[in-house]
Amino acid sequence: MARSKLVHIVDSVPALDDHVGPLVMVQVLDGFLDAGNASALAAQHLVDASTSAPVVATFDVDAFHDYRARRPPVTFARDHYEDYETPRLVVRLLRDTGGTPYLLLHGPEPDNRWEAFARAVRDVVERFGVDKVISLGSVPMAVPHTRPLTLTHHANNPELVTVESPWSGELRVPSSAQVLVELRLKDWGRDAQGFVAHIPHYLAQLDYPHASVALLEQVELAGRLTIDLTDLRAEADSRDAEITSYLEGNAEVAEVVHALERQYDAFQRSEDSGSNLLAPNQPLPTGEELGREFERFLAGLDDGPRRADDGPADDKPDESGEPGDGGDDSEGPAR
Repeated sequence: MARSKLVHIVDSVPALDDHVGPLVMVQVLDGFLDAGNASALAAQHLVDASTSAPVVATFDVDAFHDYRARRPPVTFARDHYEDYETPRLVVRLLRDTGGTPYLLLHGPEPDNRWEAFARAVRDVVERFGVDKVISLGSVPMAVPHTRPLTLTHHANNPELVTVESPWSGELRVPSSAQVLVELRLKDWGRDAQGFVAHIPHYLAQLDYPHASVALLEQVELAGRLTIDLTDLRAEADSRDAEITSYLEGNAEVAEVVHALERQYDAFQRSEDSGSNLLAPNQPLPTGEELGREFERFLAGLDDGPRRADDGPADDKPDESGEPGDGGDDSEGPAR
């Protein structure tokens, strides 16, 4: 089968030659599905926790990235520019704490040519014999941070969904490149599943490592991997303490959180009893109240969202070669 010109895959990866057993690939695309920076933080933790993180495939980011919509940062130093931050969309070979290899596809979500991107991902899956792709994401929800964090589980194979969905019926939601990859992998007979963390909407613009921990716990289960989450849990505890401290000194903001708690608890009681989910006498705060109070909340916290570093400085594949021509998504000969 002809290969896509939009991804360059390393010809030889000796570290995988002797691997016995299933191989999973974690997919984290920054941008749309990343409230609380949760999935990007998770991806960065995986890179940091691995003993090495060589790039084994590089996508032609020029073919997928809209530079005018998401302009890469660059430093202006007195009288010249330097440190241009080149967008990178790559696949890395990582190892868990037990030495088991797995892949991580991460970088900015493609702004266009999703079908071509999905075909390029299929080439990576087939080249390395990936058994399952696991996607991570996070979305803002009207839930309080003081209640258990919930996740939506999804998969293109019903046998992979082992937790009952919190949703009933159908929802029409905006799509993403990760969603299309999952759908196309089903068409091509490949398993894919994913997890979406529900982030308190008033924390969606801050780093929320608590959700990153929850996502990676699911990666451990689904991928049969062992990941040291000690440092990430410490970050989560620090963030929770910071939020608690801020709320103790800001009664108005705390009352909005309490209103969300009352609504959450009322919904939970109604669901447990099987009655109507529309909880009586428990109104949600108005949009104006939420916007006003949490604008103050965000201003009161020191840390804003940070970009997760893409990893080691050398992001080129282990063997020489440049990505294919960004202007052509046609299938070409294997490299």
